[in-house]
Amino acid sequence: MQQRKINPWQWQDALSFSQAIEASGNNKVLYCSGQTSVDAQGRPLHVGNMQLQINQAFDNLETVLVSAGYSLDNVVRLNYFTTDMDAFNGAYDAVRSRLGHCQPAGTLLEVKRLAISGLLIEIEATAVIP
Repeated sequence: MQQRKINPWQWQDALSFSQAIEASGNNKVLYCSGQTSVDAQGRPLHVGNMQLQINQAFDNLETVLVSAGYSLDNVVRLNYFTTDMDAFNGAYDAVRSRLGHCQPAGTLLEVKRLAISGLLIEIEATAVIP
């Protein structure tokens, strides 16, 4: 798969996302459900701690990706849903450190609540591989 980042501006680079990603030559697309900070039984972890919840949600996302034969390098879109925008922005370094050189397109939304009480963040992904 070839990816081409479409970034007519530069401000998004500091936030580790792209305005758009064009994927060509792809044969497989993986649409991941939103991943949260839960354990293997679906119980919430790290209640009240945004940074730890972000890291756990990324751990769970990577588990799903690897189980399907993908990695974060294959992710072309990430959507974030948070119940606390200020806490998310304050812990955004955790997002940057997990993404590394990956710079997917994405959306960030503040929502009233998530499916399970105590969750602060949910991360939804789309990944593409040839």
